[in-house]
Amino acid sequence: MTASLSVQAQGAAKASAPPAAPAAIVGNADAGAKKNSMCIGCHGIADYKTAFPTVYRVPKINSQSEKYIVSALNAYKSGERNHPSMVGISRSLSDQDMADLAAYYANKK
Repeated sequence: MTASLSVQAQGAAKASAPPAAPAAIVGNADAGAKKNSMCIGCHGIADYKTAFPTVYRVPKINSQSEKYIVSALNAYKSGERNHPSMVGISRSLSDQDMADLAAYYANKK
């Protein structure tokens, strides 16, 4: 009887335990270099200005922190930031894609 209660107690403890946190996503700069074709056309040109939807100086992202780049991409993806091109691009990126691109640009001079 006590063995049965012990097994039940263990099962109840496992059922009430909080789920494990997902593993942190680690960016890979080499993978990011292979994924940057959507980025380089604007962010790879010094002092580039885009004319859509308005004339806008494209920010330099080389050497920005990985955390900042991922945060900015997530803000575009959620609609918190609203540049139409960046919203569309960010919505096509997975969390791993964002981390890889951030690692690539953070290490690029």
